[in-house]
Amino acid sequence: MALSVSALVLFGVICFIFIRNKQLKIGHAILAALFGFMLNQSTAAKPIQDFLSQIAKSISNIAS
Repeated sequence: MALSVSALVLFGVICFIFIRNKQLKIGHAILAALFGFMLNQSTAAKPIQDFLSQIAKSISNIAS
């Protein structure tokens, strides 16, 4: 769960920076958010979550 919140905050900050620098328009940000919600409801959500969890575990093992 912590990884999901961290990824959400990271992507939110990146979107905010792009919007602030006028490199990402509001319409594009809305489409990206809608894509995320649709992806979450698809069958691809579980493999993506597993992949991100494995990456987080690998980084954690390297850091310790």
